[in-house]
Parts: sequence; structure tokens; C-alpha cells
Amino acid sequence: MADAYAGRRERVREHCSAAGADAALVTRAANVRYLTGCAPCGATLLLTPDRALLALPDDLPPDDSGEHLIAADVVQVPVSAGSDTALAAAAAAARLGVRALAVEEHDLTVTRHRAVGSLVEGARLADLDRVVERLRVVKDEREIADLRIAAEIADQALGELLESILVGRTERHLAMELERRMIDHGADRAAFPVSVGTGSHSGQPAHQPTDRRVEEGDFLTVVMGAQYRGYGVSTARTFVIGAAPAPWQVELHRLVFRAQRAAREALGPGVEQCVPDRAARQLLEAAGHTEASPHPVGHGIGLEIREAPRLGPSDMGKLDSRVPVTVGPGVHLPGKGGVRIEDTLVVRPFEEGGPELLTITTKELLAL
Repeated sequence: MADAYAGRRERVREHCSAAGADAALVTRAANVRYLTGCAPCGATLLLTPDRALLALPDDLPPDDSGEHLIAADVVQVPVSAGSDTALAAAAAAARLGVRALAVEEHDLTVTRHRAVGSLVEGARLADLDRVVERLRVVKDEREIADLRIAAEIADQALGELLESILVGRTERHLAMELERRMIDHGADRAAFPVSVGTGSHSGQPAHQPTDRRVEEGDFLTVVMGAQYRGYGVSTARTFVIGAAPAPWQVELHRLVFRAQRAAREALGPGVEQCVPDRAARQLLEAAGHTEASPHPVGHGIGLEIREAPRLGPSDMGKLDSRVPVTVGPGVHLPGKGGVRIEDTLVVRPFEEGGPELLTITTKELLAL
């Protein structure tokens, strides 16, 4: 991995050189991790043409796991606890005589930006923009391998939960159990707070679990994901509790299943980002289901749970190979409930078999 991190840093240096900047100050946690392997801890990376300085808090516990090794060519600069590592890195830039410093303006607050500018007085501050985020879009096979393991962990935790008794348990309790199970199976943590919705809460996007209890005949929607070595996945499944599902539940689940499949099958290198969304939305709208504020059918995923690209109705960029994305349409009927089905996939060329499905828990309408 040391060579991979070095290659990534070199591409940032090349961008800075082309833009007329002497150095780059990287503060966004996911970007620092992408360029160094350093787990999020408030660290800041200073990249000059001939060195990489990583300013990080000096009170961090030692990492004995071997999972967050920082390359020997990255010089670690301890910063006293409570101090801003970005300012320490900026002070180092001033000592090194940097005359043009590119900073992540989308990450720095106004106050921090001013403080950085005062420390490199006389130097020009430029916007690094989202250069590192753009580099992160296409994953290498090591990153995809970590995503695969994260997906396996999430699938295993969900599969175990489905074998237990669910009636009478609360949404909040089920969400906590899923998070615990993922950690037990090797996850760093849950990639995001697990959402469990039952009854009229099912199918809602970003539902916060409550003390509502699971009842016979309910739809139950679970939205979850595991994080492994910093890389997270997302999956959503909807089931019915107890007896055989009602006709309206079968019909709604079948519709969302078809819409999700259409969006998945539309993924491919060179495909416009809006195409998967359009494929799903056409089926849902033909059945009379429209959203006042339409959510994109999916988005990129990796070191952050929401990354570029976005798969929305107005996104016109084109997909590349080896880009992991989520695909998760849903329908919610107020007062009744709904269905959400989501997978994490990796865009692959059609001649290589098409999109690689990472989350493989069954999408059938199981009666639990």
C-alpha cells in the first residue's frame, strides 16, 4: 500500500505544479486517509514537491493493529493536544518558504482559513478545490477488496438478525443489535447509523429508529452498512413480519424490486449518471409513485458514505469503471409503510460481466 499512497500524493503534487502552487494543505479527514493511510484523528497533511509532513495530535494511542501504517516517507509532526494541526502544518509551510499554498477551501472554516493565511504571510493562498475527492472516485482493486469485506460483514449481520424472533422488539433495539453484530464480525464500526423502520415507518429514507415495536403483518425496512479499514457500504432490504404478505405489500415490493433491478442493469462505464435514476424512476412513475423532492437513486461510496458521483435525474457526467455506487429506490405510502431496496455495486465493463454486486442478501419478500 505504501506505493499506492505515494502514487496518490504524486498526482496531487502534479496538480499543484500545473496550477502554480508550491504546496498543498489537505485537511479533510477522508482525503488525509486516502493520501497517507492515517485513520481520522484530526491530522493535516502538508505536501511540498519533495516532502510530505503529517501533523497529528501527540496524544493518540499507539496503533498495534497494523491496519493504519503510515509510510516511512511521510514525516510525522506531533502537535500538542487541543492545538489545530492545520495551523501547525501551515507554520511548517512558512518555515519551508512556500510562496503559493493550495488549501481545501470547502473544508476549512473562514476562521481557520484566515489563521492559515496569517501564518504563511506573504504567500498566496489558492483553492485546492476537490482534487483529492476526484482522485478518490475510481477505486483500485485493494480498495474494492476492502469494500467487498465490508459488504460481507453487513450481509452476515443482517442474515443472523433475520433468523431471530423480531415480533415485539423495538426499532431502536434492532438497530443497536445490528451495529453490535457488524462489529463482532470485524467491522471498524457501522458505516452510518443503522435505520430500522417498521409498519408505517417502513420505506422512509433516513428514518431514525424509535421505540415502536414490530408487529405481525408489518413491513420491516433495514438500511445499514459496515465500515472496514475505512471503507463503507450501504444496503437496504424490506421484509414482512409474520403471516403471508398482503396483496398490496406484494405488489409494492415487486414494483420497487423491478425499479432497483432496472437501475442496477443500467450501470456501466461511459453511461451518463442520470441513466440509472431514469430507469428506476420511469417504472415508479408509471405506477403512480412520484416524489415532491425526488431523491437520487444512488451515489458513490467509499471512505465517505456519500461521495461522487451522484446518480440523480439531472446528473450528466459519465460513469467510469471501478467506481462503487449505491442503487436504492424506494416508495413510502404515508400511514401504511413502504419498501426500500438498496445495494452497493462496482461499475464494471459489460464485457467483464457488468456491475459487480457486493451486497448479496436476498431481495425476495421474505415473511419473517
